[in-house]
Amino acid sequence: MPRATETLRVAGVILAAGASRRMGKNKMLLELAGETLVRRAAKRALGAGLSPVVVVIGHEAARLRAELKDLSLELVVNPDYTGPTSGSLHRGLNTLGAEVDAVVVVLGDMVRVTVDSLAMLVAAARGTAAPLVVSRYGDVTAPPLLFRRTLFGELLAWTGEGCGKAVVQAHKHEAMYVDRPEALLVDVDTPEDFAAVQSRSS
Repeated sequence: MPRATETLRVAGVILAAGASRRMGKNKMLLELAGETLVRRAAKRALGAGLSPVVVVIGHEAARLRAELKDLSLELVVNPDYTGPTSGSLHRGLNTLGAEVDAVVVVLGDMVRVTVDSLAMLVAAARGTAAPLVVSRYGDVTAPPLLFRRTLFGELLAWTGEGCGKAVVQAHKHEAMYVDRPEALLVDVDTPEDFAAVQSRSS
């Protein structure tokens, strides 16, 4: 088992490739408080000190590239962006170099994820030898999630929806949990979701 360490190199992988079918248009390019959702997620990951930050894009990839061109990111395209989430996660993980010790996986549409909440995961990982650090919102566990490199093989072998849910479940008794307010568990899948988020942000 890895030791707790202050020198842990933690990358970020932002999943932003999907077709946004329920939204009816690319939700990553919707603006909240003057900032697109994908840019919002990327800037928070960078602000938390994650390095490198990889954004997995697919649907309307050229538009997302243009939106992120001035940020210090690595962009990788998942051509099978209508497939399961695991395909995008695998693309992101395979982009990371051997110097990366752990990764924080973020969903681009989780609009209440902050710099502080990401930094809390990293700080928790540096103080524990646990193989993963999980965000917990009341009784619900959800992204962002931090996985140490020891779990990368399991993540790459897993297929399906979610952010490695089966791997989290397999290691839930070894995990460290970071409790977050339930109100922060918000993602944006439909026009109604986005309208609700906008009303709370105005």
